[in-house]
Amino acid sequence: MSKIIGVGRAGAVSKPLLRLYALALLFFSANAILNVIVPLQGHEQGSSHTTIGWIMGTYMLTCMLFRPWAGALIQRYGASRLLRLILLLNGLALIWYTIASMEYYVVARILQGICTAFFSMTLQLAIIDTLPEEERSRGISMYSLFTYIPTIAGPLAAVGIWEWGGSNAFTLLMIGIAVMTALFGMGVSIRDQSESHDVDGESEERQVHTMKQSHWLRSVGNRHLVVCSLCMLVASIVFGAVVTFMPLYAKTLTYGNAGLYLSLHGTALVATRVMLSKRIPSDGSWRPAFMALLCLGVSLTALLLSFGPMAGLLIYPAALLLGVVQAVIYPYLMAYLSIVLPKDKRNVLIGVFIGSADMGVASGGFLMGPVVDAVSYEGMYRLCAYMTVGMAAIAWMSGSWLRARESRTSIHPDSGI
Repeated sequence: MSKIIGVGRAGAVSKPLLRLYALALLFFSANAILNVIVPLQGHEQGSSHTTIGWIMGTYMLTCMLFRPWAGALIQRYGASRLLRLILLLNGLALIWYTIASMEYYVVARILQGICTAFFSMTLQLAIIDTLPEEERSRGISMYSLFTYIPTIAGPLAAVGIWEWGGSNAFTLLMIGIAVMTALFGMGVSIRDQSESHDVDGESEERQVHTMKQSHWLRSVGNRHLVVCSLCMLVASIVFGAVVTFMPLYAKTLTYGNAGLYLSLHGTALVATRVMLSKRIPSDGSWRPAFMALLCLGVSLTALLLSFGPMAGLLIYPAALLLGVVQAVIYPYLMAYLSIVLPKDKRNVLIGVFIGSADMGVASGGFLMGPVVDAVSYEGMYRLCAYMTVGMAAIAWMSGSWLRARESRTSIHPDSGI
């Protein structure tokens, strides 16, 4: 994997890493706008919730399919070369939104998904490989923080563009984001592992062999990966259902405003990452009560949304709570896995974990869309609440199972999966 030059004592806030965080901010800024514009445009053109969910979910579904192999392909072809290609393809995808009609948006969503899979794996694996174990949670949290900063103003900007700006403003904004991201990204320096010391002593052929041997089905045997991926999958279904359908659901609520809801959610997420980045556990210990509490927090937000018009202004505290939980759950699980997974399979298995998050967000669109069509928004969010309560119970009961595994792994560190 790639290493960044000159991190020094500053750790997670060193200058080279700050440049990567800034690149992530630019790369993901378009999503905060598209997540509002695409559902609204689909609804205006008469698309069903199922169709809108599939178009929105295609993006993360594509990410899920490509992430498990991204780490090995980056190792094979070089992070710097792939990063520049990714930025150019991402620019083409953003421009495609400005010239294509709704039925062809799926092309841009697929292209965006491929780019995001390789982009995020490049940056996150670089952060993991650069920082010591005690700093990884903070580094991952900082990276994720910058990817969510656009969600503070992006939804409000999207609503403004939809109501007053028109297609010209949308076109200029997408082109501007595409150009700025590409120009800034070309100046970011990432050193490929072939130019540095390979701590695991693995050749390129060994990395590719590891990729092939660490197929999804083989990964099921790793208890840590299974539990963490399930937690992330279920929580991400709620995240995806909120992002996909809130722009439409808010129109049915007396006090509903999708831009305000999503902006509050983004603000809470960013503020939590800033204030708690050093406090998120990063010692490789599984905390079942902590994980169950996070799942219950997600469940509560979905339950409040399921009250519909009766919820009134309570949907906005629910947005804040969802932002806090989302800010903590991903870096905690990622840091935990980066320590407990076997090193020779770590990159690919982390790709599987991130793929579970992608699958959850995608499922929040293409699985929950038919639920909305069959019942209602309220019924869909009620189902999300029940699912996360079940996941909280599983997280609570998994404690002794995972701790037993940790004990055996500490005695036999080469036991693998």
